[in-house]
Amino acid sequence: MCRVLLKDLFTHPIAQKYLNRSGVDHAIKVAEYAVQLAVKHGVNPDLAAKAGLLHDIGHYEWYTNGEWDYEKYKKNDIHAIKGAERAHKLLIRLGEDRQYAKEIALAILLHTDSYLPENSMKKTTLQQIVRLADEMDEEPYGKHHYRKISKEEAMIKIDRLDHKIYQLLTKYRESV
Repeated sequence: MCRVLLKDLFTHPIAQKYLNRSGVDHAIKVAEYAVQLAVKHGVNPDLAAKAGLLHDIGHYEWYTNGEWDYEKYKKNDIHAIKGAERAHKLLIRLGEDRQYAKEIALAILLHTDSYLPENSMKKTTLQQIVRLADEMDEEPYGKHHYRKISKEEAMIKIDRLDHKIYQLLTKYRESV
């Protein structure tokens, strides 16, 4: 089976639509942090990177009078639910292993407790990694969603991450 590359995910029109809404720079940074954490904790870095990259594709833009309304977002947000479904559909469409697609979608679903009672369930290491990677890149009032990155720089970072994951997967598969 061929591995679905981050580049395949990143350049897909569905991902582009939602990544541009939720912040490309943030998505890439979370994917990078997720890979670092995956290596540290013995988790498949490919799954961590994909969940990190796609973790916010369920975001809805909450505005009041044309201005981002952070409080409305925090009160009404269910982006992890919508994002898990979108990511799962996209991954399956691109040919991802079905079990991997499910694990990635669940990590996206559980990367935030904004709609769940705090600490209400035990999470897998992958799910904890995606949450921590997201927290590592957060800025107050959601400003991390509005950092800018050029398309060229984003593609360079995605290509580097794909290359790094390819190298890491060899080591990961040998250790499992």
